[in-house]
Amino acid sequence: MHLFLDLINGYLYTYFLVFALIIVGVIYTINTRFAQFRLMGNVLTLLKEKQDNKDHVSSFEALMISTASRVGIGNIAGISTAVVVGGAGALFWMWVMAFIGGASAFAESTLAQIYKSKDENGFRGGPAYFIEKGLGNKFFGKLFSVILIITYAYGFNGLQSHTMTSAFEIYFPDNFGNASIIIGIILSVVAFALFFSNSKSLGKVSSIIVPIMAFVYILLSIIAMAMHYDLIPSVFKMIFNSAFDFQAIFGGFAGSVIVIGIKRGLFSNEAGMGSAPNAAAAANTSHPVKQGIIQSFSVFIDLIICSCSGFLVLFSQSYINQLSTGETKLNALPMVQQSMMEYYGTWGLHFITFAVILFAVTSLIGNFYYADANVKNLTKNNLNELVFKISAVAMVFIGSQLDLKVAWDLADITMAAMASINIIAILLLSPILIKCLKDYDEQKKRGLDPVFSAKKLGIKNAECWD
Repeated sequence: MHLFLDLINGYLYTYFLVFALIIVGVIYTINTRFAQFRLMGNVLTLLKEKQDNKDHVSSFEALMISTASRVGIGNIAGISTAVVVGGAGALFWMWVMAFIGGASAFAESTLAQIYKSKDENGFRGGPAYFIEKGLGNKFFGKLFSVILIITYAYGFNGLQSHTMTSAFEIYFPDNFGNASIIIGIILSVVAFALFFSNSKSLGKVSSIIVPIMAFVYILLSIIAMAMHYDLIPSVFKMIFNSAFDFQAIFGGFAGSVIVIGIKRGLFSNEAGMGSAPNAAAAANTSHPVKQGIIQSFSVFIDLIICSCSGFLVLFSQSYINQLSTGETKLNALPMVQQSMMEYYGTWGLHFITFAVILFAVTSLIGNFYYADANVKNLTKNNLNELVFKISAVAMVFIGSQLDLKVAWDLADITMAAMASINIIAILLLSPILIKCLKDYDEQKKRGLDPVFSAKKLGIKNAECWD
């Protein structure tokens, strides 16, 4: 099963998705005149905007929900795996994907704001909504919802739970089986409390945990690099040599540093994948472009944290030893744990375990939030939503107990399916996006605080804006 799914993944990412994501990112970068860079100066002002309705999710809280999903175990274990398996150059191709992907993130989140819906709990939306309202295609809108629910509520949350539980294996080497059951139960109780709370509560939890953990993790990574400042030239040389080793790249493209870097980069920053727009749509703002800018900024937050994980590994003696011997004894989370022990001793091990726990919990929040918004797109029945929430909690426990190698493969496939549908949708809706961006730019030039009117721009099915 693993070999079969891996073969499908190879074709999906090698012959379609890698090129599709790059092409869409470049098209939107050009068409928006590098919006992911030129509008970034407005981010801090936008994040400080006052919220008119305290019951709605603020722009900052929406940013933290999407960042909670982006910044997870994939930023630690996933990046470590990419560097160990693909080579140091995988980090470079993640950077490339983030810079290009910022434009895709801007486009999909702006469109999610334009076509969002409102219910008693606030705003909701995402690709399923703008596919149905903007393109008038209910079938693909519903299909996207189903794929996203499978990917996030069951695939990614199972993976988050599994990886978080495995972080404790080093503490219980002789009795990990029993310990994993207890950890799985505790995590399931936490998930139950979070999943059955409202969106405002989820935003509050994320807005507190994510900034603190991200700041501390980045700080410790910078200190670790400073402790080995003499290695900085050789590490960057290694990154660029590996990134442009064309003989190795084209000799086995499906498993090359480019594909591994882009694949892990996509799993981490999610730009163009159609996930973050589900959080972006929840924000209460005066113009869709404002949330597009903020969500584009989230990609760069993710980029910084991914880079920190990559550098923690690349500057460690454990990685250098493995490189010289050619033996892969440590990978994924154990490699990061060993690296942190080198820098900070036992305290470093405890910190990375604690970071994994909090990143996993916040990722559970973000992933569930995305899935729940799409469940509401599929059904208005409260009983169906209750069954979904219970099954999502159950998956957290199941994930903590299983070897999810096949689940990683399935998650990669469903992620590719999501991205494919989303890419086509945002390309078809590019005239709407450009019209919205021009409106924002023109109002800014006149010194106004941009306010959006769908009716004024002739945009239909955007009922939340008029």
